[in-house]
Amino acid sequence: MMLRPLTIGICLVYLVGFTACDIKKRAAHSQPEKPNIILIMADDLGAETLASYGGESYHTPNINKLSESGMQFENCYSTPLCTPSRVQIMTGKYNFRNYIGFGLLDAEQRTFAHALKDEGYNTLIAGKWQLYGNERQQQLAAGRTGTLPGAAGFDAFSLWQVKDRGWRYKTPTVETSNEGLITLESGYGPDVFVDFIQAFITENKEQPFFVYYPMCLVHDPFLPTPESPEFAAYDPPQNINDTTYFADMMTYMDQLVGRIISKVDELGIREKTLIIFTGDNGTDRKVISTWRGQKIKGEKGFPTKRGTHVPLIANWQGTIKPGQRNENLIDFTDFFPTILEVAGKDPTADQSLDGFSFFPQLLNQPAKTREWVFCHYDPRWGNFPKTRYVHNVEWKLYEDGTVVNIVKDPEEKNRLRIEDLSTDQQEIILNFQGVLSNMVNR
Repeated sequence: MMLRPLTIGICLVYLVGFTACDIKKRAAHSQPEKPNIILIMADDLGAETLASYGGESYHTPNINKLSESGMQFENCYSTPLCTPSRVQIMTGKYNFRNYIGFGLLDAEQRTFAHALKDEGYNTLIAGKWQLYGNERQQQLAAGRTGTLPGAAGFDAFSLWQVKDRGWRYKTPTVETSNEGLITLESGYGPDVFVDFIQAFITENKEQPFFVYYPMCLVHDPFLPTPESPEFAAYDPPQNINDTTYFADMMTYMDQLVGRIISKVDELGIREKTLIIFTGDNGTDRKVISTWRGQKIKGEKGFPTKRGTHVPLIANWQGTIKPGQRNENLIDFTDFFPTILEVAGKDPTADQSLDGFSFFPQLLNQPAKTREWVFCHYDPRWGNFPKTRYVHNVEWKLYEDGTVVNIVKDPEEKNRLRIEDLSTDQQEIILNFQGVLSNMVNR
């Protein structure tokens, strides 16, 4: 391993709801104290957007501080699109094993929330769901439905796009575990979700909890935030979607992360809380950002480096040494086993998981690290064709035999053949061929 040195009223309703909801309380003296886990996943956020990764376009001081006081992984890769990434991160499996269609999570799948409930955690999800599917999506999946948040292992939830879509930002349509489906005429969705998270953390501060926050920000439509001068006059039915507001959305996203950190600090539980921040795929293709002096166009949806290279920051005050930069490869199957090990469970006991726990790396302990990242990409959405590929930090092999040097050619304009490579490089590609051949259902 290489390491380098909306209102008060709404919040009160949520607090009452948590007190009344049927969450089993676990006695702290009956088992060793388990750390709290908060997993934050921004929507459509490539690594190039953050200052800690070399980004120069946006103001994200809270995330920067999270990186400075924790461990930043330089080579974390998602899938190119939202549902494939969400299914993968929640189940710890590559998509060819359990992906049934866009906007769907197979109801038969075990998630990291199920696993943590088994380990005595109270579990919450807030933000964007998009895993139950509409009638058309269910038809395309041979009539199979997706999964509702309760069935996915979450005790409490506050979510946009469970069954009803509505709006995610101003005057949001939100479905909650204690209120059902509501539309808030004076609310801003991202604030509603963080209010809910803060209430849950407060209610559960004396017992282990798991918060999964798949954010709505910074996904389009690109709209004014509450701190934008145009917010008050903006009417949600207006189809603005102006990338001018992307910077405002980035700033607001960062402030929401800061609010969650501040609540953990306020309650005095920072040293027993692991906070993980990542993104679900690359930045929207309409967005151009400056990264280390270069103009970088987002490539969400495409299986390129710009479409899949996402931030990963882990922060655990008193446990993770500050200021570390980790060069090891991480993919989205690795989060489930990592979370299991954080909770005190052997991550290798479940042989159905594809990933490797990176928990030992957080502690600077000997760890099994990746030699490659694999992706099976068949989103069944838009015009993106099915493809499979393997890559390390430098070299990438597609199933059709195409080779790319993703360091020299991150946009993949110069495609190579194995015959074009040196003997050592060919050996790497031959190893990748073996990985592709071995990726079959268990």
